[in-house]
Amino acid sequence: MSKQTPVILFLASDFKGNELIETCKELGCYTILLVREKKKGEAWAHHALDEFHAMPSIIRQPDITNAVSYLARSHDIDRIIALDDYDIETAAELREHLRLSGMGSSAARFFRDKLAMRVRAQEAGLPEPAFTPVFPHARLSEFVQRVPPPWVLKPRDEAGSQGIKKLHNAEEVWQTLEQLGDQQSHFHLEQYIPGKIDIFHIDSIVWHGEILLSTVSEYGAPPMVVAQGGGVFTTRLLDRNSADAKALTKLNKKLLKTMGMTSGINHAEFIKAHEAGGKFYFLEVAARVGGAHIGDMLEQGTGINLWKERGKIEVAQARGEVYQLPEPRQDYAGLIICLSKYEHPDLSAYNDPEIVWRLDRPFHAGMIVRSPVAERVKTLLDAYQERFAQDFLTSVPLPEKGRV
Repeated sequence: MSKQTPVILFLASDFKGNELIETCKELGCYTILLVREKKKGEAWAHHALDEFHAMPSIIRQPDITNAVSYLARSHDIDRIIALDDYDIETAAELREHLRLSGMGSSAARFFRDKLAMRVRAQEAGLPEPAFTPVFPHARLSEFVQRVPPPWVLKPRDEAGSQGIKKLHNAEEVWQTLEQLGDQQSHFHLEQYIPGKIDIFHIDSIVWHGEILLSTVSEYGAPPMVVAQGGGVFTTRLLDRNSADAKALTKLNKKLLKTMGMTSGINHAEFIKAHEAGGKFYFLEVAARVGGAHIGDMLEQGTGINLWKERGKIEVAQARGEVYQLPEPRQDYAGLIICLSKYEHPDLSAYNDPEIVWRLDRPFHAGMIVRSPVAERVKTLLDAYQERFAQDFLTSVPLPEKGRV
């Protein structure tokens, strides 16, 4: 097939990315989706797929390399796209193996390996919490004596707040590492920033090293608290003219340059520590669209769908064309979601005209509001958060993630 019909292989350990697949198909690509067996029954965009395949695991080696290499016997694959965070490193390894363009294994680590991004940010002088690898043990011992507790032990390759443990003394640290055994090197320890904090995410579109769009949003409760302890999740676009938005936009530009981002979508997180005089600290960065329907919220505020734009970027790269960003809208939007004790929660009592999107998912309640005024969005989310907690909120154990 000619480059006017690029062959694109999508990898998906979890159900997401239909809009990206549809965009690539609309732009004339030959599309192949390879999914984890447990997710093959989801509502994939089969109308936009030329081929659909499933495997028990799409990250287990050498199985995935052998399977994709088999596909490559009959397909001249141009691009490999990871739809889920867990597939980013696998896609990078496959690009290396097949000698395809795009992010390779070393570059991908700066967007998946939390220790790698910590070290890289430190080298560039970006502000971040004090941290240490858990090896050698002498270095770790020195760290827990020098940096006051509590600390957080973070898996280096998990997504979001999955697997993070808060530890309060040295004995807890050593006991936890002992329990991890040979897996302990896959974690790192870092300072837990004390006191009141605000947590922000910056979502960007990058083309050839230039940030074309950068949106700054603020979470309500910290995502780790919501994920591990239950609660109502909220986030909202920050006033673009605020001091926080301007400072974070500048930090994000330095961050993406430091991590070597060339073209694609990024989701970065920072915290603001009030006890440290309002200092910002870098938390983490990922080469993907933000989860938990953040992309839907951003689309309501800006008119830009990050999944679709990622598809356009991939196709432009495959064809050697220039990507152009649509003109963004300048509205504000906010998202609220929680687990619901009802399979189909009744949201009819929520009828403000600013509500522009409602989540249709069993045992979840969720909405997006939009307004030309940032403060109006904040007021609505603040009011809805308490009501959601009373009307719908429940909690369940953290779900199994896309590891096998």
